[in-house]
Amino acid sequence: MLIVAKERVKIQNFKQKTIKMNFKYLFINLFLVVALFSCQNSSGQNENDINTLSDTIIAESNNHDSLVNNKADRLISIIGVGDMMLGTNYPKSPNYLPPNKDCRPLLKDVKSILLDADLTFGNCEGVFSDNISYARSCGSSKNCYRFSMPEKFADCFVESGFDVLSIGNNHVGDLGEYGKKNTIKVLNDKGIHFAGLSSCPYTIFEKDGIKYGFTAFAPNRGTNRITDLKNAKQIVEMLDSLTDIVIVSFHGGAEGSKYQHVTRKTEIFLGQNRGNVYEFAHLVVDAGADIVFGHGPHVTRAVDIYKNRFITYSMGNFVTYRRFNLSGANGLAPIIKVFVDKDGVFHEAKVYSVNQYENKGPVLDPQNRALKKIKELTKSDFPELNIDISDEGIIKSAI
Repeated sequence: MLIVAKERVKIQNFKQKTIKMNFKYLFINLFLVVALFSCQNSSGQNENDINTLSDTIIAESNNHDSLVNNKADRLISIIGVGDMMLGTNYPKSPNYLPPNKDCRPLLKDVKSILLDADLTFGNCEGVFSDNISYARSCGSSKNCYRFSMPEKFADCFVESGFDVLSIGNNHVGDLGEYGKKNTIKVLNDKGIHFAGLSSCPYTIFEKDGIKYGFTAFAPNRGTNRITDLKNAKQIVEMLDSLTDIVIVSFHGGAEGSKYQHVTRKTEIFLGQNRGNVYEFAHLVVDAGADIVFGHGPHVTRAVDIYKNRFITYSMGNFVTYRRFNLSGANGLAPIIKVFVDKDGVFHEAKVYSVNQYENKGPVLDPQNRALKKIKELTKSDFPELNIDISDEGIIKSAI
């Protein structure tokens, strides 16, 4: 009888604990739904050589993709790229917009690759606005880094296949609250999904029968804070309970060619806590993330496979017109195409190396320098991992 009584107490305690947890997640979900609702309703090379290289690489990729998708269960392809800023209309002088105020040439050499995926992601480094009167004041115009893209430039992202963008970064506040609200309005009008602000913590959407959850983080005021691990865990757990595939983006880590390595420690840059990106990435995977796309250091960093989930710690400067240092390692960036199953389990990834030249967009790099950098840094930073990265750019778990 004593044993039976003890078991009844255990069952009663379990029921009470379950009810408390259900109320906890109900509260979290209600809070996040309110935030989402407010978010959604707020205001060098020869060109012929490049084209030939592009056609060859794309043809090889199509053959590879066909082999991948001949498996019993069709895999889902998700592309991630790094920082994107297509030119800024602030300040008015000097002029930092592409010729004829046309952003399309910047992406023309990689457009066919970006379109060839089930989902394409990038970091929107700045805001969209035709009104620059709200720009935060700063020093001389030459050294004033305020990124405000003309509103029509959002069409370049649409036409190049971008489905979802992070707006969680250090330039989303360049035009204050007006810039944030106007960017939200522009992206909503264009049908591009986004997240990253504390008022826009995540987004849920469906494409081709797959339900995606996306959330983004940064170390800056008004964003989902990369240093608030409890909040990150709660958001990702909630998305994991409601969607098929969860994608997490972060803008974190120190900036520049001196900071290409993942230290596994908290990174401080210009006096700011930029997060421990290794700890953060592993925590969100533990919480249910399927892919983690990192950006922010303006250089390419290592990749990681943790619990059969793919992590990239920085994808560099992908398409950044003027105002960015593109010398050496800062001009190299990967396009990373990740293949997962319908449950988000990683199967393999494909790296396309691109390079940026001054005042031009990304072009495919015949020397594959971004790929070589990923191989070098992954081996150096994560020697314990069994990751195979081929000379053709295929990343697999060697286990």
